Amino acid sequence: MTPQPHDGLHGARVLITGGAGFIGTAIRQTLDQAGATCALLDNLSAYGPTTLTLLGTGPGDPQLTVGDICDEHLVRSLVADADYVIHAAAHSTVHGCTTDPQTAFHSNLAGTDTVLRAVAASSVRRFILLSTAQVYGHGDPHASPEQQGVFTEDQLLNPLNPYANAKLWAEGHTRQILGAVGRDFTIVRPFSVYGPGQVPKPGAASWVVAQFTMYAALGQQLLLNNGGRQVRDFICRDDVAAAIARCLTAPGAAEQILNLGTGTQTSVHEVAEHVRAHFPDAAILDAPRVAQDPLGACADTSRMETVLGWRPHTTVTDGIARYVEWVRTTPNAIPDWMRAETSASRIDAWSAPAPAAL
Repeated sequence: MTPQPHDGLHGARVLITGGAGFIGTAIRQTLDQAGATCALLDNLSAYGPTTLTLLGTGPGDPQLTVGDICDEHLVRSLVADADYVIHAAAHSTVHGCTTDPQTAFHSNLAGTDTVLRAVAASSVRRFILLSTAQVYGHGDPHASPEQQGVFTEDQLLNPLNPYANAKLWAEGHTRQILGAVGRDFTIVRPFSVYGPGQVPKPGAASWVVAQFTMYAALGQQLLLNNGGRQVRDFICRDDVAAAIARCLTAPGAAEQILNLGTGTQTSVHEVAEHVRAHFPDAAILDAPRVAQDPLGACADTSRMETVLGWRPHTTVTDGIARYVEWVRTTPNAIPDWMRAETSASRIDAWSAPAPAAL
């Protein structure tokens, strides 16, 4: 199955919320290449200046508006000028949402509501919501062993943490707000996205490709939570961006929920071994499983492939090799907080405290 051109996007105006983020900047690059005109909205809270520069953006970016997705006047003015809206803004990571629930609520619920109401009042052709595969949790406990290893869009959902729960709410809110006015939308559930440009955040234990590579480059240990037995469906950032670009105009994507994955399971232990192939001196150690971290599965990609006429083409082996090369040629991508860590401090960071009482 060969990727097809992005029909109908030349000259289209696309607003990307969270457009300065890891996925948002990849979407912008893909759409720029397709001849679309992108506008980015981001409050620049996710990354510091060094990472933003590596992602090709920052306060001086002419396509970027620095602002808050809860700013109703600003959001409505940007949406009014858009043919399509991609909502990628979020206070992301399980650890971030658990330790800072107020910011998570502001961004993931109130902000999403602001964007959706603006889209409902506009003439936007299609709205794309970036949800997450974390809405599946550990999967359906009543499913057969074969079904438990593959997550399908219509199965029972069981979010395990505040981040996943907020995304599940956003899915329902999208259907209710936009469905009521007949506004077109697509909901996508990316699985484990990785690739050049990804810089870990403190406590984000699930970003294992980036973490393991950077820790190995620093000569630190690779800690396998739960012995690395949990599995993920790792999909390269560029493939995710390509899929989302196709979602904008694919006729069959209207009012659909689509998994974005490869359909291949890879254990965290396998990721560590892939990384160690590039850093033979890297030591691998077992560590406790992170609270609220799903055991994982791979995506059922049949609906994605049918609707988009496309499938991802980057293998985990090739994708990790590309990421290792990026880290080696971009050593300043490794954040200072990672350089100062120890194995003990990393385990402590994964044991997130309960949300503070309000």
